[in-house]
Formats: sequence, structure tokens, C-alpha cells
Amino acid sequence: MALLIYVDDLVLTGNNSKVRAKFKRYLNSCFQIKDLGPLKYFLGIEVARGSQRLFLCQRKYVLEIIECRLLGAKPVEFPMETKHKLALATGPQLDDATWYKRLVGRLIYLTIMRLELCNAVHVLSQFMHDPKEEYMKIARRVLKYLKGGTRIRFVIKK
Repeated sequence: MALLIYVDDLVLTGNNSKVRAKFKRYLNSCFQIKDLGPLKYFLGIEVARGSQRLFLCQRKYVLEIIECRLLGAKPVEFPMETKHKLALATGPQLDDATWYKRLVGRLIYLTIMRLELCNAVHVLSQFMHDPKEEYMKIARRVLKYLKGGTRIRFVIKK
């Protein structure tokens, strides 16, 4: 049995239904819980079941992020230049940093399954306290990269 906890959400899985049911009863005796049935969507990850496999995908979550602003943008092949020099950025600060902070927060969830984004998101997250126009330009580039394809999908054999 495996239990995944995120804030006030729990995902419980395992290959023994009697043990799972007993554990759910125990949890319900300690806390008031609500069983939402088979997992379909959690932390931006879609879950689809096959006869022998689980399919995990973040396509819907990516489309929600892109839909924010860049539906008409041209896709790019990679999320960020390797020699970006963002730490030396001297451009103007963003008038309203809210959108930048929200976007970087959303991108962090994508790094669960999109490992190629880890470096870019890590770099962008370093500048959340004082975002500048240069950082927003890179954040938009990450969105354009995502627009180029949401092809990565995980398959887990049961």
C-alpha cells in the first residue's frame, strides 16, 4: 500500500483492497475523510487506467497554463538558453509581479513529470522576490516551449 499526502489531499493505493478499506476506516475514525473514488486528476496530473497500466499525463494542465496568454505564440525547441546570465540582469522591474510568481508556481508542478524543465524553472524561481522584464521573457519562452508539444507521458505497469 502507498499513501501520498499533499496538504489536505490523500491518494491511497495498493494491491490489497481489504487492507485499503481497513485503512480508510481507520483514517475516517481519526479524521473526517471523504472517498472521491478512483483517481482521475491530482496536482495537475491526469490519470487514465488501462487493463494492465496506468497512464499519467499533464497535457490538460499545460494547456491551462498556455491558455493564460500565449495561445497564438510560435513554439520554440528548448525552454531556455544555457548561457542566460539572468543573475546580471539590470532591466526594469515588473510593474506587477503577481502573474510572474503565479506562473513560476504553476511551472513547478510540471517538473514532476517534465524533467527537461527543471533547470529553467529552478532559475526562474530564484528571482521570484524581485522579478524583472528579462525573467518574464524567459518565462514566456518556457510557455512557448510547452506549446511546442505536450508529448511526454508516463506509463506505469500494474
